Amino acid sequence: MNIVNKTFGSGFFTGYIPFASGTFGSLAALAIYFIPGFEKPAVLIPAILLFSVYGIYLGNIFEKAYGKDPAECTIDEVAGMWISLLFVPKTNLPAIIVAFFIWRIIDIVKPFPVKQAEQLPGGWGIMLDDILGGIYTCLIINFVVVRYIF
Repeated sequence: MNIVNKTFGSGFFTGYIPFASGTFGSLAALAIYFIPGFEKPAVLIPAILLFSVYGIYLGNIFEKAYGKDPAECTIDEVAGMWISLLFVPKTNLPAIIVAFFIWRIIDIVKPFPVKQAEQLPGGWGIMLDDILGGIYTCLIINFVVVRYIF
């Protein structure tokens, strides 16, 4: 596996942290989100699409190297975290923090149909469950948390 694929597929090497690699991958995504201008939908949506498509490809490579849905592959957490933050104002730090925790809970619990999406083969299963989990989180954050709480 070349260094570019390893870097992006492992969520900037967070996948090689021996514990909670998904949480660290999500934190890496959060750090990138705080780059000035990155939160703008015109930047964030193409980044999500690019990482999602590239993640399907890389998921297949990582599965061949490490086995089914390997912890080393955290590009899915990066995409899912970014989806979770879509349309959340960067100035709303409490909502961003809540989004992180809701995202992690959904990624761990995997409500319907997230768990079923994980069963898809290869990179599709690796990416689609996190994409769906990110969509769930995005909806909760934007239609409940931002609107009624923060």
